[in-house]
Amino acid sequence: MRRVLNAKFALDPAFTFLYRSRLPNFGFNGLGEIAYRRSYSRLKEDGSKEQWYETVERVVNGAMNLLIRHLTEKGKKADLEEIQRVAQRMYGKIFEFKFMPPGRGLWAMGTKLTEAKQVYACLNNCAFVSTGDSTEENFSRAFTFLMDMSMLGVGVGFDTRGANSVTVKVPSRRKELYVVDDSREGWVLSIKKLLDSYFVKDKPTMEFDYNKLRPEGAELKTFGGTCSGPEPLKTLHGEIRAILGNLSGKKITTRAIVDLMNMIAKCVVAGNIRKTAEVAFGEPNDEEFLNLKNYRKYPERASYGWTSNNSVFATLGMDYTKVCDSIRYNGEPGLCWLQNMRAYGRMLEPPNYKDHRAAGGNPCLEQTLESYEMCCLVETFPNRHESYEEFEDTLKMAYLYAKIVTLGLSHWKETSEIVTRNRRIGCSMSGLVQFLGRHSLSTLKDWLTDGYDLIRTYDEDLSKRLGVNSSIKSTSIKPSGTVSLLAGATPGIHFPESQYYIRRIRFPRSNELYEQLLNSGYKAEEDAYGKNGMDMVVEVPVSAGENVRSIKQVSMKEQLQMAAFMQKYWADNQVSCTVQFDPSTEGHLLPQALDEYQYKLKGVSFLPRLDPEKSVYKQLPYEEITREKYEAMKGKIRGLGGVTNSKLQDSKAEQFCDNDACSICFLCFLMSVHLSCFIAVSYTHL
Repeated sequence: MRRVLNAKFALDPAFTFLYRSRLPNFGFNGLGEIAYRRSYSRLKEDGSKEQWYETVERVVNGAMNLLIRHLTEKGKKADLEEIQRVAQRMYGKIFEFKFMPPGRGLWAMGTKLTEAKQVYACLNNCAFVSTGDSTEENFSRAFTFLMDMSMLGVGVGFDTRGANSVTVKVPSRRKELYVVDDSREGWVLSIKKLLDSYFVKDKPTMEFDYNKLRPEGAELKTFGGTCSGPEPLKTLHGEIRAILGNLSGKKITTRAIVDLMNMIAKCVVAGNIRKTAEVAFGEPNDEEFLNLKNYRKYPERASYGWTSNNSVFATLGMDYTKVCDSIRYNGEPGLCWLQNMRAYGRMLEPPNYKDHRAAGGNPCLEQTLESYEMCCLVETFPNRHESYEEFEDTLKMAYLYAKIVTLGLSHWKETSEIVTRNRRIGCSMSGLVQFLGRHSLSTLKDWLTDGYDLIRTYDEDLSKRLGVNSSIKSTSIKPSGTVSLLAGATPGIHFPESQYYIRRIRFPRSNELYEQLLNSGYKAEEDAYGKNGMDMVVEVPVSAGENVRSIKQVSMKEQLQMAAFMQKYWADNQVSCTVQFDPSTEGHLLPQALDEYQYKLKGVSFLPRLDPEKSVYKQLPYEEITREKYEAMKGKIRGLGGVTNSKLQDSKAEQFCDNDACSICFLCFLMSVHLSCFIAVSYTHL
């Protein structure tokens, strides 16, 4: 007779003991281990930091506890023996980097945030919210949703369809004092109250008391890092008053919507709560929207416009000339074909209109989303598998993790309703160009088609056992970032900058890893863009692998072909694709390319390729090097060893669309280029 689990789940200690002495095979000459230690190794109760085997144990235990909680609430039996077997399979897959949960999951799953507080929204990569279909009474809701999700590390897309729908009011002479609570909820509520005073008739003029907020430098126990005090929130309150005060008696504008969302993002970043990821969706014929990143026209936006990628809702058959003129200048806007997103799963299949409620996408545009919908993405690494049969088992474990995350519902009512109905998942792949260095395109096609069929069949069975809906869509290709570094995989479908290169990472001098890196033989120098010598740049030599082509060897058309291939045979959501192009030789071909690929893709963004030798910027994220220099740098590197510093800080919660890769990049801001999901993570934070 099977035993039924009544207590908190834990992996068998005899099983996890086997992994204690095993060295994890982190990727890219320590770059993967650096990324892990910086972002995901949590502080334990004894004051030491987690090792990889402990992080995996925490994550798997947390996932199984969430599964058991759901089964119990459904009145279903939770079989201890079966769950233990599944948990051990999942543990092995993650430990060996066969698949990875999103960065959010590595950081938060199994912590007090999910186990005690049950704040499950933080396990999701991304979300979308529409400003359309709102009334005066709830117009602030989209803005507060974005702020709340951003503070939880979720990347959020938003649209400008609420422009001209609400008249901005003058707050009444009556005053209300709100004492801001020292919490995420307190900050968000203060923004709601202030916005409502301008959107809802006869609301009082808001005043705020910030005395409850922690001072600058105080420890952030839940999310890691230190507090910057109340100043970022005070600044945001002042910026909101300035924007809406100037619009009194007028309709809300496209620019005002984007400005408010961008300033919220700037507050989240400045508040030292975490990095942020946004994408703004506008209309292709909206001149105001198209010029928002034109800092020659709107120079004042340069201080906050960098907080979002900007894309347009392109329509099939439109004239792309004007959009392409802007793309050639700074890589924006990206393009999103909502018609295709609503009509299609994989593009090889006929339209099914399952996603007819879709309203937009996430910051890196690999997920179709309804307004207020969230989604979890997992990442598999085909190149780390020796056979398709092995890969099949990985797909099941990866998919199971993501499906479990959908069981943890949000504190936003409408979000929980949509997630419960859709159970949307993004099962992704990275290291694809490395896979093609070892296998043929035909082999990849077989893995994609067979794997997709497996996932859909597995989802039907799993959903029945869990007593939930089948997932509306299941697969995507995300751009990746930190998570793929852990596995030593190239991100998503993207090609590396070169076969051998230097990857630069910024560290505060006070970070416990910095001294270890120096002692381990990594080269470091003062950050040219840091303040008062407090930040350092560490150089890591990287080899992308044998027979791997670099981006300089791949044309714009071939990159588009690769994206279309994955959209056809794998992704029923989307393929996140940032296509690099040479402005001088390929820029004029953009309208022609979009005419063709608008019927093969659901979204795309472009990045003008810059010649690093002509760049005036120092310490670029990537620097191509020779094999000889790579070998010389690699030869000086020793293992990082254990972390012994008694004054360790917890890893700081990063933003993940997982895109860990969507976080704001200061260098890209300086360069005023499109903050592509492919490039943006490369410099600022791992």
